Amino acid sequence: MMTGVPHLTTAKNGPILKLEAHLLANQAQVEAWFREQWLLTPAPFYTSVDLRNSGFKLAPVDTNLFPAGFNNLNKAFMPLCIQAAQAAVERACPTARSVLIIAENHTRNLFYLESIETLRQIFEQAGFEARIGSLRDDITELMDIELPSGKHCQLEPLKREGDRVMVGDFSPCLVLLNNDLSGGRPTILEGLEQHVLPPLSAGWSDRKKSDHFSHYHTVATEFSEKIDIDPWLISPLSLQCGEVNFMDRDGGECLAVNVENMLSTISKKYAEYGIDKEPFVVVKADSGTYGMGIMTVKNVEEISSLNRKQRTKMSSAKEGLVVDNVLVQEGVYTFETIGEDSAVAEPVVYMMDHFVVGGFYRVHTGRGVDENLNAPGMHFEPLAFAEPCNTPDKEGTPDAEPNRFYAYGVIARLALLAAAREVA
Repeated sequence: MMTGVPHLTTAKNGPILKLEAHLLANQAQVEAWFREQWLLTPAPFYTSVDLRNSGFKLAPVDTNLFPAGFNNLNKAFMPLCIQAAQAAVERACPTARSVLIIAENHTRNLFYLESIETLRQIFEQAGFEARIGSLRDDITELMDIELPSGKHCQLEPLKREGDRVMVGDFSPCLVLLNNDLSGGRPTILEGLEQHVLPPLSAGWSDRKKSDHFSHYHTVATEFSEKIDIDPWLISPLSLQCGEVNFMDRDGGECLAVNVENMLSTISKKYAEYGIDKEPFVVVKADSGTYGMGIMTVKNVEEISSLNRKQRTKMSSAKEGLVVDNVLVQEGVYTFETIGEDSAVAEPVVYMMDHFVVGGFYRVHTGRGVDENLNAPGMHFEPLAFAEPCNTPDKEGTPDAEPNRFYAYGVIARLALLAAAREVA
């Protein structure tokens, strides 16, 4: 069984958190607490978490229960993914020999197809037969797509017989969703006798970011009491603002009040910690992903002065969904940079079951330290790992090789635990 967190070897620049040193000093207590929590609430099958490191704060800003981007993980730690996949399948369905992966509908996105084919290969190398099914109506026979990497991705039409779904004559024990259900819950997947993970209720048709961050705040508070830190250091302040229509300007007054209150609260925390930075707020769609429906706000007047182009951008999410609820969240600066041109970066951490299996930096040369990096023009820099390590280097500095990533792994697992409670 795999243990611990991978060892970071990527060289990079970035501020050193006092928090990291505190986590290292309390490592035994941290790991014991996590073991207790996983016994109480098992982790989701797989998850990715976007983190922001401002030097004075390290916090998650998004948690994805249907992660793509497996092709961006460094090949050096594929063995970690394989071991974690074995453990995750064994816990979910001990008798499973086969896995059917349900893909997203954007099959013209070759980067996504690289990810899902990499995921399929992880299961294959873990000892499971794995195939990819599509919900698209226009895919009526096997579609073989050659990828830029030289691999081939084979998509097959999903069909249902009785209470089971299959592709061709392949009827698996486990159905793994890699489709976030932004377009709603497909009837073909309802009421199956097969194990479906994550559950349909975890899709964006049912799930709200505000619910997740409410659970995260509770988890962060419990954890912070355990190791005696201010939970604000690891948790972004968040508020939900419902019934917002950007095109008709309905709900704008409520949104403006919430933004103003949030900016005021952040200002007080900055003053408490002597932080000489301008507070900002991120307004984002309360459901959905792919960096859509997001704006940065530093002054409440920016809400009332949105032009038509900005309002149109904020009103639509993935698959044409209308944004009618938003999350007002404390903006977390990212002062991590990478490369000679010091491009702004944020770490994305990947987990299967409760194991950290790797990650990468999302990098954007055209965006600032207070902007959303999940936008066109981004690229990815894989984090490289030498070997699994379950004991960080307590003698080294907080940014020594295993230590910086250990802090990432702790905060990502807090978000994972919040997702576990949310799904449960």
